[in-house]
Amino acid sequence: MKRRSLLGAAPALLAAPALAQSWRPDRPVEIVVGFTPGGATDVDARLYARYLEPRIGGTVVVSNRPGAGGEVALAAVARGRADGTIIGTTNMPGLLTIPIERPAQFKLEDFHGIGNLIGDPSAISVASSSPYQTIEQLLEAARRAPETISFGSPGIGTDDHLLMVLIGATTGVRFNHVAFQGDPPIRTAILGNQVVATGLNLGYVLSNNEGMRLLAVAAPQRSRFAPDLPTLKEKGVDVTMASERGLVMPAGTPAHIVSRYREATEDIAKDPEFIKAIEARQLLVQFEPGEAWFARLRRDEQRYRQLWATTPWAQR
Repeated sequence: MKRRSLLGAAPALLAAPALAQSWRPDRPVEIVVGFTPGGATDVDARLYARYLEPRIGGTVVVSNRPGAGGEVALAAVARGRADGTIIGTTNMPGLLTIPIERPAQFKLEDFHGIGNLIGDPSAISVASSSPYQTIEQLLEAARRAPETISFGSPGIGTDDHLLMVLIGATTGVRFNHVAFQGDPPIRTAILGNQVVATGLNLGYVLSNNEGMRLLAVAAPQRSRFAPDLPTLKEKGVDVTMASERGLVMPAGTPAHIVSRYREATEDIAKDPEFIKAIEARQLLVQFEPGEAWFARLRRDEQRYRQLWATTPWAQR
């Protein structure tokens, strides 16, 4: 009986990989981005779409649904059709922090993780015309005049905003937070002297550096793309923060379709031409498979809940 059971199970064990290989979308695949066109997440998504098309045998389009720090887009994916034709970009920490700080339209359990793809550390920058030449000067000005130095971010709970919160919790300085709907509007505000500073990601600033001055990067060590830029830790501010950009799909999506996307995305992450294109933008491919990625996110979620208990960032 045991032998018959094993033989009977064999076709079932082989079915999922076989289905994954044979699946093709029957309509264009939509990648939903939660920020405005031209920002780092949007550019990543459009590059990924180009490499995804030949791997799944269908057309892939990118749609932008900015708002609420990425919540609008993630909610659309969570409620979307679970047939493999809608996937969404994610930004850490917003994927975890938004449901912690408010009654959100999504939660982590609403998604299957396809995989994390990109790592991009947060960085403090100002306009080239700014009087602040160093991170020490900026922090000292904010310390002398609390809540008067404006700090732009793509929304409450995003990596830029939490960078500001953590700097405040570590140093005691208090900035005046100003929320936008993506990277390009923040850069425009910096160049127009509408806000003083921002925590835009390093890769984005290095690729759009005209008129911008980087002061420090919130990474564990200096970036090989900006070796002269000091870390916050070097300057006595023990804070690290980064945007991890990955991809998810609705939780009800069949397992073989999820497998198809996971395999395709892992293959893309190893593609030398994709890696070259990402590194040309001063970014790093940091692929993490879907299941392992979500297991880590569940651990990170607990840490953010602990941070919320001591430093409720929605109030800052």
